[in-house]
Amino acid sequence: QVQVVESGGGLVQSGGSLRLSCTASVPIFRRYVMGWYRQAPGKQREFVATITSDGTTNYAGSVKGRFTISRDNAKTAVYLQMNSLKPDDTAVYYCNARNSALNHNLWGQGTQVTVSS
Repeated sequence: QVQVVESGGGLVQSGGSLRLSCTASVPIFRRYVMGWYRQAPGKQREFVATITSDGTTNYAGSVKGRFTISRDNAKTAVYLQMNSLKPDDTAVYYCNARNSALNHNLWGQGTQVTVSS
């Protein structure tokens, strides 16, 4: 069964750090574009960061310089290191695994990140 599962959310004070993890149960993980998205209360889900199979990264402007996405193909995992967190970063964070050739666009159940001021 193909799936992605996130972990690592929690409550942190403004200026603090958190590291999110996502494990993907998919065929040939290294061929997937992995990403993180978030959804704050009352808002639409938005892009945070992606990392391609060759390690190319892309970030939303609001997190660039503070967040770092990385992947470990051997562990079929992707991570999001979040530093200098702000209350505006409060949201449910979702992991995404995408493979166009297999028509896969998989989402995890989400993990809550709350940043207190």
